[in-house]
Amino acid sequence: MSAPLLLWVILLRWASGGGFIRGGRTWQHCTDLRPLDILSEVVPAGALARGMRVFQVQGLRGFQLAASRPRALGFPASRLFIHCDRFPEEFSIIVTLRVLGVPAKRNEYIFTLMAEESPGVLVGLRYAPDKLHFLFWSQERAGGWQTRVTFPNVSLSDGQWHTLVLAVSGQSFSLTVDCSIPKDVVVETPFPASLSVRRASFYLGNRRRRKGVFTGLLRQLVLLPGADATPRICTTMNFKVATLSVPTVLQDVPMKPASNEVLKYPYETDTKVTLGSRPRCTKQEKTQFWFNTSRRGLYLCNGSTWVSMLEVKHRLDYVEEYQNLVTNSETMGIEVFTIPKVGLFAATANRVTPPGSAIYKWTDGKFVPYQNIRTYQAQSWKYFTIGKKIFLAVANFEQNERGQEFSVIYKWSRRKAKFITYQRITTHSARDWEAFVIEGEAFLAVVNHREGNNHNIDSVIYRWNPRTGLFETNQTIPTSGAYDWEFFTIGPYSFLAVANTFNGTSTKIYSHIYIWLSGSFQLFQSILTFGAADWEVFHIGDRVFLAVANSHSYDSGMPAPSNFYAINSSIYELNITAQMFVKFQDLLTYSALDWEFFSVGDDSFLVVANSFDGFTFSVNSIIYRWQGYEGFVAAHHLPTVGCRDWEVFHTAEGSYLLYSSAKEPLSKVLKLKTT
Repeated sequence: MSAPLLLWVILLRWASGGGFIRGGRTWQHCTDLRPLDILSEVVPAGALARGMRVFQVQGLRGFQLAASRPRALGFPASRLFIHCDRFPEEFSIIVTLRVLGVPAKRNEYIFTLMAEESPGVLVGLRYAPDKLHFLFWSQERAGGWQTRVTFPNVSLSDGQWHTLVLAVSGQSFSLTVDCSIPKDVVVETPFPASLSVRRASFYLGNRRRRKGVFTGLLRQLVLLPGADATPRICTTMNFKVATLSVPTVLQDVPMKPASNEVLKYPYETDTKVTLGSRPRCTKQEKTQFWFNTSRRGLYLCNGSTWVSMLEVKHRLDYVEEYQNLVTNSETMGIEVFTIPKVGLFAATANRVTPPGSAIYKWTDGKFVPYQNIRTYQAQSWKYFTIGKKIFLAVANFEQNERGQEFSVIYKWSRRKAKFITYQRITTHSARDWEAFVIEGEAFLAVVNHREGNNHNIDSVIYRWNPRTGLFETNQTIPTSGAYDWEFFTIGPYSFLAVANTFNGTSTKIYSHIYIWLSGSFQLFQSILTFGAADWEVFHIGDRVFLAVANSHSYDSGMPAPSNFYAINSSIYELNITAQMFVKFQDLLTYSALDWEFFSVGDDSFLVVANSFDGFTFSVNSIIYRWQGYEGFVAAHHLPTVGCRDWEVFHTAEGSYLLYSSAKEPLSKVLKLKTT
């Protein structure tokens, strides 16, 4: 491309009066072939527009732009094109910038040239992750046409300064990054020979909208008409920061203010950044920075406290074994909870009656035994509060020594610093408790699994009576071998989902979702499930999901499948228009008994408790990561033995997963390692 450009320049200089004959008329070039400093036009006389700041990084200064006032970062094209209103036919664009990490599927505009009456981009340059796009509008095509020239594999997000030279001539486009080997692209549509810029304006770092504003630093943005700028840029030793023209406020030696006038532009220099553990923050440290190396966060001292300026979102890297928690016996469920001003606890629902179930307290970074409670094949615990009262309810599956069958609600005694018996409630092979509040009233729902050999029995919802201080029966709901309740709210509406497991002949039965209307729960939707053992509701953004754990497929009247336990568990999403949950995704599970949703930084995860694959209880449980339109994708495989329940909890030291084993007296604490 250099040869045609050189010939064009020679012809221009040879032509009399600085022009030459084209089609019988004289064409006068618009810009005298001099470098046109676009950045300097935005800051005439060093006065920064609103939404601009100057930062110094690695010894160089650049502009940081804000998205609040995109039009304030523009100026009429007539300031540059003073002789005529046409964009040059051949030119180079020189950019020196420092790019921050750009999220996937996001574009950030370095500059645009736009007509006032049109939303289209006449000329523009934008950056996407590992790509650079040059845009132009061909008015010579019928109805107009915008062309995008893409340069792939352009990676700039390394925190360093880079200088780009984009040279354009007809159908040829060449990009040079830091004077490396040029990337050449030839497209079908040539850059227009006559692109009108009448009533058009340049916009710095945006396209006249808040969306897509450039988030990095800009040091140089120059338009050089009629020439390939690469030979002029790639002559200095420090070619990454070579300049044709840089605004005065960004030059190495800033202008001195006249007399006692203060500088009219802000810039940061000689900034002190402290590393390591949290330093003190007093008036002496005011305006100083502290970089927290463990959290990768940047903080500013305001004279009394450290204010977060930038904190990197953690990402889950891997999961490591942290603690082997020896339990009284096999554990059917775990409840992790925090008692204010006392500490973090975990209650295990243990199968064997003597010595019963245990409560552990988090001490010095580990769970240690705290209290034993006599239970009868306990299935689960539920922690809840009513006012200042703290309760813990256990679901007992078997009768006591006297042949009585009941589950127990325990109350926290502040004086004794332990849980004591508060109320016994008759239950039938109870599997689960769920506590919730509706319109200021407290409720407690129990799942009754079976009575003798009859699985089709009522489960019960109890209402708290503040006068007697007891839970009293409020409503019964028919269930079939039920395993789990899940309460959730959507807007002003309250829902209660039950996981039905077995009706006496088949696990292929409907589980139900109920909605609270006129003082009671009424059927909202029925969903076909296969030995459903758990419901888990969760939100991702504005979307509401409901996941079911299917444990096995059995029907006495049907031929036996090749494997009862390898079966899909399903995730449903609420469809507002249809006013129902619709299937979103199936995931292959192995006798799944529990789902647990959690987040790390901006990422969302689901972990499933796989308990049995038809041959062994030593089955991997899996953490799935939310991948947007791909749904949930397997991210980590965790060796587990008869996994029954997952719980996630957080401490000052990090985030953890705790799982219970229904086949051995050992539960495990896993630590989530983040980057």
